[in-house]
Amino acid sequence: MLVLQLAMILAASKLAGNISVRLGQPSVLGELLVGIILGPSVLGVIHDTDILKEMSEIGVILLMFIAGLETDLKEFLRSGKSSTLVAVGGILVPLVGGYFLGEALGFSSEQSWFMGLLLSATSVSISVQALKEMDRLKSPEGTAILGAAVLDDILVMIALAFFMSMIGGEVHFGTMLLTKGLFFAGAIFAAWKVVPWILEKLALLKVDQSVLSAALIICFLYAYLADLSGVSAIIGAYMAGVAISVTEFKHEIFEKTETISYSLFVPVFFTSVGVAAYFHGIGESFWLLVILSILAVFTKLIGASWGAKAAGFSWGSSLGIGAAMVSRGEVALILANIGLEHQLVSQELFTVLVVVVLITTIATPPMMKWFFTVGSKRKTLKNTG
Repeated sequence: MLVLQLAMILAASKLAGNISVRLGQPSVLGELLVGIILGPSVLGVIHDTDILKEMSEIGVILLMFIAGLETDLKEFLRSGKSSTLVAVGGILVPLVGGYFLGEALGFSSEQSWFMGLLLSATSVSISVQALKEMDRLKSPEGTAILGAAVLDDILVMIALAFFMSMIGGEVHFGTMLLTKGLFFAGAIFAAWKVVPWILEKLALLKVDQSVLSAALIICFLYAYLADLSGVSAIIGAYMAGVAISVTEFKHEIFEKTETISYSLFVPVFFTSVGVAAYFHGIGESFWLLVILSILAVFTKLIGASWGAKAAGFSWGSSLGIGAAMVSRGEVALILANIGLEHQLVSQELFTVLVVVVLITTIATPPMMKWFFTVGSKRKTLKNTG
């Protein structure tokens, strides 16, 4: 029964999050782990149903929408250089590493390049929550991470379109490039002219919470159109939040959205990530899982960290930024599904990749906590010394 599952998810996620914080880790780590415990892999009391998937999707969309609302647009635009270097470094190193691993495993050239492309993906929805808890979402590091996530999504999807068109897949590179360009042009124009007008007009309606409803309409439309154009829905939601962040309604919308999000949808999202994990039969591919997980974590960490260092960040901040880019999330899962459909990924490898995505997601919050905390301590010692 759905209501009972929701009650268990909310109770377990809040308790696990509290334990995680008491142990010095971000609460999101506890929420991810308790999802695995409640899910089919351990206790089996919660199952990955279609309704939970839909609620989880709403949760991640709202999480990224809130991140957009908290973004300083001027700082975001100023971070263009650092975001670009982080994104490019975080793509190139996993791309090359994945290719050479594929070659070592005896894959074809096409399969090896696809492996590298898959490992290049990034999803910062988990990182956003960790940044919020560490009060770094509005920092230069947080802004660089969010900007790099947008660029990473664009570049990886463009590279995917180019790759699929080269091997004869059902993707036309020019068409995909055009649709993405139209989306971003339309999204920016709407943020400039349409979004403020909609909020002002709907604010005049004599009904309850008209401004909040207007904001959610904008958020969901941006997410839908982004997904339709081949851009991740969470990038669309983030852009909607940024568009609203420069209006007079920002604070009202932020407070109310945060309340409804963190009371229900966001905890469902974090827990559902763990619930969706299936470890049955993975023992047969144990060493492949270990190798891929190590490669996935360290190539993204190294590449994004080098990019951040080249942009002028300290090593502590650079490693923290690199750690934030490690989680592959739903973006890598989308690519894995495409690979499975086009026989670029075997069923066995697909199962391994799903677990690798989960491992990178779980590893991200504690890594961020460690590197940012160590970096801050070194900076404090340097200043006092």
